[in-house]
Amino acid sequence: MQGRLCDRVDGKIQAFPWRDWEIEFPAAERLGIGLMEWTLDHDRLYENPLMTDAGRQRIRQLSAQHGVRVQSLTGDCFMQAPFFKAEGGARETLLADLQAILDASADVGIRYVLIPLVDNGSLTAPEHEASLIDGLLPLRERLVRQRMKIVFESDFPAARLASFIDRFPADAFGINYDIGNSAALGYAAAEEIGSYGRRIDNVHVKDRVLRGTTVPLGTGNADFPTVFSALRKAGYAGNFILQTARADDGDHAGAIARYRDMTLAWWNASGS
Repeated sequence: MQGRLCDRVDGKIQAFPWRDWEIEFPAAERLGIGLMEWTLDHDRLYENPLMTDAGRQRIRQLSAQHGVRVQSLTGDCFMQAPFFKAEGGARETLLADLQAILDASADVGIRYVLIPLVDNGSLTAPEHEASLIDGLLPLRERLVRQRMKIVFESDFPAARLASFIDRFPADAFGINYDIGNSAALGYAAAEEIGSYGRRIDNVHVKDRVLRGTTVPLGTGNADFPTVFSALRKAGYAGNFILQTARADDGDHAGAIARYRDMTLAWWNASGS
């Protein structure tokens, strides 16, 4: 996850690393990590390198130089300013932002654009869900043409999320499963993945305590052996993104290397 290999921005666990975004490419290469998920905030949206011609050229250059692909995007901007909770001109402006983000993402080879339906983006009223569906379903043809998907991260329990995702065609929409968020909500991983595992396209590896915050992997309530076993049983073949706790001692590379090894061990063990 972008930003995990550099210092925090304003003390936040996750934000676009304006000062250090370029150095994360060689840092990832040194660790043998060939994948990065981009982070996009609503603040200064059109200044983000992803949203400028020169910035995208630089992203492609760094990606090729260091062998680090950018295949997915965490759209925190959609949670910070959800179009499905806006009305009138404000909604249309945010939908235009979404179109611009999809164009920019396609230009650098991003396949999955994540819309977080959690926190400020949580679907807490029927009209929010209706507005979301109305705004997104017309994008199906362009998403298929560009070989992209919009993936949702949701706080819905298993049965409700399974019903929700069935309203979207599988060739253009899917689910981002966040291990830590589900653990914090007290959800049972086997039930969740058994309900909608076939629609999971991206996975965030994270640990959280029940109804609490993000903690180092293996110290919270996430049942990683069960999660990886259920994912393997569901036929999951996508990416694992380390959206993990930050390194308080400043050894960001060491923390990511440790979490990578733990993730690989759990995944390998699930196939034995």
